[in-house]
Parts: sequence; C-alpha cells; structure tokens
Amino acid sequence: MGLKTAEEYIESVKDLGLQSHIMGKECADLTSHPLVRPSLKAVAQTYALAHDPAYQDLMEVKSSITGRIINRFTHIHQGTEDLVNKVKMLRVCGNATACCFQRCVGMDAANALFSVTYECDKEHGTSYHKRFLDFWTRVQDEDLVVDGAMTDPKGDRGKRPKDQLDPDLFLRVVERKKDGVVVRGAKLHQTGMINSHEIIVMPTLTMRPGEEDWAICFAIPTNTPNVHYIYGRQSSDTRKLEESGLDMGNPRYGGQEVMTVFEDVFVPEERIFLNGELDQVGKLVQRFAGYHRQSYGGCKVGVGDILIGATALIAKMNGLEKATHIQDKIIEMIHLNETMFACGIACSAMGGATDSGCYLIDLLLANVCKLNVTRFPFELARLALDVAGGLVGTMPSAKDLNDPVTGPYIRKYLASNPEFDSVDRMKVIRLIENLTIGAGAVSYLVESMHGAGPPMAQRIMLRRQAGLEEKIRRVKELLGIE
Repeated sequence: MGLKTAEEYIESVKDLGLQSHIMGKECADLTSHPLVRPSLKAVAQTYALAHDPAYQDLMEVKSSITGRIINRFTHIHQGTEDLVNKVKMLRVCGNATACCFQRCVGMDAANALFSVTYECDKEHGTSYHKRFLDFWTRVQDEDLVVDGAMTDPKGDRGKRPKDQLDPDLFLRVVERKKDGVVVRGAKLHQTGMINSHEIIVMPTLTMRPGEEDWAICFAIPTNTPNVHYIYGRQSSDTRKLEESGLDMGNPRYGGQEVMTVFEDVFVPEERIFLNGELDQVGKLVQRFAGYHRQSYGGCKVGVGDILIGATALIAKMNGLEKATHIQDKIIEMIHLNETMFACGIACSAMGGATDSGCYLIDLLLANVCKLNVTRFPFELARLALDVAGGLVGTMPSAKDLNDPVTGPYIRKYLASNPEFDSVDRMKVIRLIENLTIGAGAVSYLVESMHGAGPPMAQRIMLRRQAGLEEKIRRVKELLGIE
C-alpha cells in the first residue's frame, strides 16, 4: 500500500470508529473533537514529513523484512546509522510540532520485540518471532501507528502482581482457550492511544515464578471489542475548546494521554508474542525501556529547540537580546539541550547487533541520556520563564484582546520593542506558557520525568551496567593490590 499521506492517515483513524470517554461524556467522533484533534494533527505531521523532499532521506528507509520503502517509524534498526537517524528524525518531528508526536513508543516496542521473540524461540522452541514478523510486515505495508502499552496501574507498590488485593492491577490472563487467551487489566499514561491503529501490550516489570499469567505480550487493533478508553486531562486543556488559538500557545498541535481498560478481551493465538516465558520478560522490559530512553534524546531536544527559539525571540521583543545575562541564559539552554542530543547520538553510535540482526542501543548510555532528560528540560523551562517575565502567568485572554473596550488597552500597554507587534509578543508568551506550565508541559516536562521510567529506574540500570567490579579490578592492577 505504500506510505500514507497525512490526510490518508486521518481518514484511516476515522474509519476505526473508536470511542472514548472525555470529561464525563462518551464521544464517538474523536477525529473532530477539539481536545483530540491537535494530537491527531501532530501524528499526521509524521506522515507529511515523509513526503517532504527536505526530509525524505531521513523519514523513509528500505524495509529489512520486505525490501519495500517504509516510514522510519515502522523500521527495524539494521545498524548504528539507523539508530542515529532515528534520533535525528525525532528531533525534526519535535521541531515541526513542538509537542509529543506519539509514534516513538510503537517503534521502540517493535524493535525490542524483534530481538526478544527471536531469542525466545531459540531457547524455548516457540514460534513467536514468525508471528511478530507477520504482524509487523502488515504494520510496515499499511504504514500504521502502533501504541506500545507497558505501564500498569501497579496498585500497592510494595506488593508483587500476584500479591495484590486486586490481581487486575497488573494486566493478566484470566482465561486460556485453545485458540487464544482472555486478558483483563488496564494500561495508564498511554500516549497517542486513540490516534493509533494497533496496540502492543507488554508486561511492566520482570515477572517471578507464580506470575506466569502476568507474563503476557500481544498485539490487538485499537477497535477490539471490550477495550475502553478514558481521555486524560492536561493543564489548560479546555483552552482547546475556545475559538481563538492564541491562548492555546501551540495553536496547531498537542499531545494525548489515555487510560486504556481491557475488560475480558480475547487475544487470538497468532497475536501473542510472549505467554508465560518468565526468563524473557526482563529482557523485553529492559530493551524497550532502553530504546525509549534513547528516543528522548531526540524528541525532547526537538521541543527544546522550539522553547529556546521562543525564549530568544521574546528577549528581542522585550528589547533585551543584547543584555549579557540574557545571552548567558540562552547559551545555557543551548548547552543543556545539545547535551541531551549528544547522549542520544552516543548511545546510538555505540549500539551493537543482537542475535536477531536487529541493532540495540548501548543500554548504559541510553540510561544516561534519559537521566539527563529528567533534569535538563526543567532547567530550560526555568530559564525560559526567567527571560520571558511575569506575563507568562498574568496575561489577559484572547477574548479581552478582541473586546472593543479592553483590546486597545492590551495592545497599547503590552507593546515593547517597536519592531514587533504587541499581539505577536502575546503569541510567543503563550507558547512559552504552553511548554512550561500549560498543556504542552505534560509531554515536555512530566513525560521527561516519568516517561520510559522515573529517575530511579535509570539509576538502578546505571548501577547494574556500569561495570564497577571491572573498574575496581583496574585500580587494583594499577596499584599492585592483590
């Protein structure tokens, strides 16, 4: 079928007929809902870029499965160049949308599953890899969006899945049939879920003996019966319901998070990729997390570019672009942003082949990348708020701007550098607000902290992967210590 256009993508999502509860009401026409539409357009932009001659070399690639040209968001990485180009692509998409464009997670889940199913077949004599190849070939050929669903509600964090008062707080198999399984549970924080065609469901942590029912991985269409969607709130999200786009800050694009409930959902056998193989679950969790932590060295950097640009522009609009303390703050923002990008590129360039032929990032450096992402965007946001000034939190609304009585006052008293229009200055301030304390802060800041695991998850992996014993051995050898 080839690469979809942005318009074809939107129509394909509309054809799914998905429904979701949004702010207490069930909505059947999601593609036109004002809260959903900006996030749908953000995904559509990943399709538009693939048809843009300026980005085709980055966005398009030859499939290692079929040999056909596909969107890189559906690619299985075949070398370190692919891993590097992935990070570059994500930065471009962040530049284009200034928000979360929602396709990283499916790509990261697929690459983790490619190698894990291959190794599981070798160790257990299963046929998961062939099933996954069949599924992913269709994803590539039809240029589908896939949501990777890992995060369970978890319930009492001090208890294992099998010890929870309610065993459904980790998604599990509740019935086994000859042609498949029935699952029950929920996945939280699902970015872009109702903009997706398919869901890959994965366990959220390494499972132990007695937890085989929770060690399940599969894929189903998003319009599968008994899958229910509850739309998440974002700060300032109701501004998307207003006629003027000025107060939205980002008038074109936005993110999306959804609670997804699986209420006794049947999964056919050919869609199951792990089913009780406890020794494989940890690898899947680790590799998916590693790929996703690499992703943040691209997507958050791309959004950071926009925040830096807005900060530099508001400094000019305020007449302060030549002030040395302002210049120093913008330089610090650039330094922090490029440091995250450098980590994303480094873990990609230092990656290596798995037995399946798929390339895996350097897991240690991927965790370093994400640990920086849990800090640096917050410092970028602080510096942006510092430079922008107090109007980020106190500026009058677009309705007041358009009011015949108050509008002239706003234009008069919010003027600054005469080279710039006061309304344009308001637009830039609203964009900074969006990314630092508004709806855009969900994907830029909250995701930076908790997406792909909170800071302690990266610290644990750093301790495991840093090779401390080898470092100690080298010191002993250097000093002649027995």
